[in-house]
Amino acid sequence: MDGSKPAAKDLDRCIHCGLCLYACPTFRELGVEMDSPRGRIYQMIQVAGGSQPLGSSYLEHIGLCLGCRACETACPSGVAYGRLIEAAREQIEIQHHRALPVRLLRAFLFQHLVVSPALLSIAGFLLYVYQATGLQRLIRATGLLKLLGKLGQLERLTPRAEWPFFFRHIGKTFPAEGARRYKVGFLAGCIANVCFARLNEATVRVLQKNGCEVVIPEGQGCCGALHAHVGLPRKAQELARRNIDTFLSGDYDVILNNAGGCGSALKEYPELLEHDTVYAGKARQFRARLKDVNEFLAEIELNPAMAPIEHVVTYQDSCHLAHGQKVRSAPRKLLREVPGLTLREMPFADQCCGSAGVYNIVQHEMAMALLDKKMQYANSTGATIIAASNTGCMLQLEAGVRLHGRGQRVLHVIQILDQAYRAASNV
Repeated sequence: MDGSKPAAKDLDRCIHCGLCLYACPTFRELGVEMDSPRGRIYQMIQVAGGSQPLGSSYLEHIGLCLGCRACETACPSGVAYGRLIEAAREQIEIQHHRALPVRLLRAFLFQHLVVSPALLSIAGFLLYVYQATGLQRLIRATGLLKLLGKLGQLERLTPRAEWPFFFRHIGKTFPAEGARRYKVGFLAGCIANVCFARLNEATVRVLQKNGCEVVIPEGQGCCGALHAHVGLPRKAQELARRNIDTFLSGDYDVILNNAGGCGSALKEYPELLEHDTVYAGKARQFRARLKDVNEFLAEIELNPAMAPIEHVVTYQDSCHLAHGQKVRSAPRKLLREVPGLTLREMPFADQCCGSAGVYNIVQHEMAMALLDKKMQYANSTGATIIAASNTGCMLQLEAGVRLHGRGQRVLHVIQILDQAYRAASNV
């Protein structure tokens, strides 16, 4: 990826057949052509040719796109829509003048907060205090949030800070249980170190149970997915180079991560750095070793020493795991290997839940409409556990359970495996 607008060669692949329309969540919700992949590509072509201004209408329709890439799965022509929408947002970032408060907020969030373990730790600790002291419950109980309008609605999406944070494990090596079968490098993410610390710890334990020496190397950081999605590819490239240097310096059989959205960005480092003469080849080497943790565990002979978990589970596909990485069967295979667990498919499991990075914040109304439908599908299965393979989806689904659910637990596939292994160890 290099440039400040969608490439003609990518735009020209679209044959305007319309098979993508009903794969698109916003088109299904609104029935508006300009809010479909075909309609957005048409607008990109018009803006590129100068016949349509990069104005408020274009900003609205491009901004409403989730970037879920379901259209890529439906497309018979192989249109790289994810690359197109990211390039369109880069063009907007360069050419559109945002209000000063918005520019300052974006700079703080994307250029500083998510890339700084120190700032994330401070923010995470403040959030932990807000939640652990009962202040959050009190504020929610008083109804004060209703007076705050949209800000109060967004508070419902606040993730839980999980103290102690996972940052304390970065730089450590965890030995395999029994004979070592693999040496793996684990990329822990950024916000996940604060809000999904227990998931990261569960991932390490499950890998250890399966004969993996798990190395969490110093120097790793944010994958850059959020930056690429919001039109900041230069920052994404900077973060990619850092992770490539960190992980290629280790002699790992495989590099793993546990978040579908992050993994999709990591696997696309070769496209992100294709014009970088120093890192293009390194990016391909990095990609060759990289796997989603579900993908890896489903390919090896899984340790069967698990206790039964007598629950019905339904699985929600992460958009970027299913449509970006094309990993669908692996999580389901792992769930079926847990004794006592019944996997019951929900309708339209691969339709977006509305999380999409920061989408559920900046496009809150659409995100909540999609979440409402997703919870209807999940509730219809009668499952007591909703399983996922992406941290962003988990946050959205937890909000969905609070708003529309029936008391389900939202768990990562790896957390379910971890529970089965730990229960067996305690027998």
